Amino acid sequence: MPELTESGMIMLGEIITFGVGIGVCILVMLFLNRLFNKLYEKKPGIHLKFFKSLSNVIMVIVIIYYALSFLDVTKGISKVLLQSGTLIVAVATFAAQQALGNVVSGFSISISKPYTVDDKVKVTSGNAVLAEGVITDVTIRHTVIRTFDGNSAIVPNSVMDSSVIINTNFTENVGNYIEVEIGYNSDIDKAREILKRLCLEHPLTINTPDMNVLVNRFTANGLVLKTTVWAKELGDNFKACSDIRQSIIEEYAKNGITIPYNIVTVEHK
Repeated sequence: MPELTESGMIMLGEIITFGVGIGVCILVMLFLNRLFNKLYEKKPGIHLKFFKSLSNVIMVIVIIYYALSFLDVTKGISKVLLQSGTLIVAVATFAAQQALGNVVSGFSISISKPYTVDDKVKVTSGNAVLAEGVITDVTIRHTVIRTFDGNSAIVPNSVMDSSVIINTNFTENVGNYIEVEIGYNSDIDKAREILKRLCLEHPLTINTPDMNVLVNRFTANGLVLKTTVWAKELGDNFKACSDIRQSIIEEYAKNGITIPYNIVTVEHK
């Protein structure tokens, strides 16, 4: 085998040093990911999700800068970047205001913790509902919400930080209105009694016997009864309200209570 020259030995040493440096950076990244995963398994929290994402971004930047400063071809570039650090930071800050805003908002959310993974939330801005569902992930840039129809809403952290967040996990019980319209010729007391009984009998509700079924308003076709269905969780509430609405139709029909609806008559001439 031919012997390596002095320059070849130097080059080989540099390659080994470069490989070891990159390897160390990758090992540190894997260690941090493993550490955050272990901490999350013990006590889940959005701050762990956020800082895991942040650490990955920082390590990628370190690897890129290390590569630029090590190779002869790019050593000059890294030197210029280091000497012009203040200017580059200023330019980067101006050019990436929105992205940096998401990072800052991510810090704010991680500290204040208005929600965490598996929380059921509704994100609103004014009268508009931006997203509604279950929190599945929080990264350095955005929050992922799995909506109730199975899709994923990717909401920037800056939007989450500036919006109104309704978090049903912050409350012990969840309430939802049920409204039903009955005809003017129907037995109102009987209709109220049936609606109250259905709410009390459903296994997922936590309504008490002192619950109220109120006459809410008059319409062109009849009057509207309104009550609140209470359950332990949002999913239980959805299920209970669905079952109760179906039972209302069946029970009202058995007791001669009409639910008015429009009828279209088509005449052929």
